Amino acid sequence: MNESVADQPIGTPQLAAYVGIDWADQKHDVVLRSVDNPAKAEHQVIKSELNALNDWIAQMHERFGAKGKVLVCLEQSRGALIYQLMAYELFELYPINPSQLANYRKTFFSSGAKDDGPDADLLSELLMCHRDRLKAWKPDDQLTRELATLNEGRRNAVDRRTELANEIKSQLKLYFPLALQILENDITTALAANLLVQWPTLAELQKVSPSKLRKFFYGHNSRQEKKILERLALIKEAKPLTTDAAIIRPTALRVKLLAQQLKSLLPFIAEYEKRIAELFGSHPDSFLFDNLPGAGPALAPRLLTAFGTDRDRFEVASDVSTLNGIAPVRVASGKRSSVHFRWACPKFQRQSFHEFATHSIRFCPWAQTYYQTQIARGKDHHVAVRALAFKWIRILFACWKNRVPYDPERYLKALQSRGSEYAQPAV
Repeated sequence: MNESVADQPIGTPQLAAYVGIDWADQKHDVVLRSVDNPAKAEHQVIKSELNALNDWIAQMHERFGAKGKVLVCLEQSRGALIYQLMAYELFELYPINPSQLANYRKTFFSSGAKDDGPDADLLSELLMCHRDRLKAWKPDDQLTRELATLNEGRRNAVDRRTELANEIKSQLKLYFPLALQILENDITTALAANLLVQWPTLAELQKVSPSKLRKFFYGHNSRQEKKILERLALIKEAKPLTTDAAIIRPTALRVKLLAQQLKSLLPFIAEYEKRIAELFGSHPDSFLFDNLPGAGPALAPRLLTAFGTDRDRFEVASDVSTLNGIAPVRVASGKRSSVHFRWACPKFQRQSFHEFATHSIRFCPWAQTYYQTQIARGKDHHVAVRALAFKWIRILFACWKNRVPYDPERYLKALQSRGSEYAQPAV
């Protein structure tokens, strides 16, 4: 519903304009509708230049600064645009999922084809006509936002470490499988990276004296005498898988390259983890997540940032599970209905809840019982874990909303009082 200045309720912030922004690499389309004349759509193109957005912000301040809020609808919930706009009190931001705009576009354009100009127009129209169904975005505080970015950065680095380790393994199997045996099939460590950088072939490793190898293992905190003797014996008695130089030389060079990349990556993962631990330890909400069964130092900070610090962001637990792709999508038409996986969601946050639920099975008796019950009912592993994550979100939402930490004994008693099957140990 269009809202003129005169229609605005007394005591509410005055509204000055509705803006839709379609952000692209080369240019940024902006459509503005002022509250005074909402029928007139003003189209403007902001060039992709260093100061172009700053100039547009200055124009908005000059034109509307004394009149009221400028409401901005955009397709992204993070990134350069939202980070810059959120620094100004003039703007109230309404980020929407791209799939929401795509469905809205299909209402007016049967082809569903995307076009920057019309999309910016549709964004401003969507905000002007359906603002009551959209929720203004309130950013988390600086501490929480930094922690969230560090969480994702660490996970990307860990994923890269896994990719490197897996490729190294596949290469070693071609010519140097002994290395996998010596390293106990764990290629993600500094021990593995340094060993393969220095001695990427069996021939080079067998030329090293036992005393030097012993010193090398000691230097990497591998000091069990039995294990060292086993490694030294394996190296001495090993026979090459192949002597074909056409295989060994290029493959060894590839392994050395990958191992050097792995070696360079490891200190940064450690730095990420140190900084995350520092920020999480100083966060006022950390006590709500640091005692969760199976969360640990990696998942507890990720769960914290998934909920954020704005207690008004989610009204009920289902808002959290729906946003993060844990709740299934139910589609009903006439007598037919179906349930399917939710694809449109923040993937990293969904992964956080999924991984936490998986780890909780080992450390939480009722979670283990719940998971095994789902499996017994014919659910596959991932469906059972998502169902458990859905249940965990309801618990965590109540803890987060009321600022009360999870108490396993209290929850178990609640299950027992209701006669729940999950109160019994898994068989």
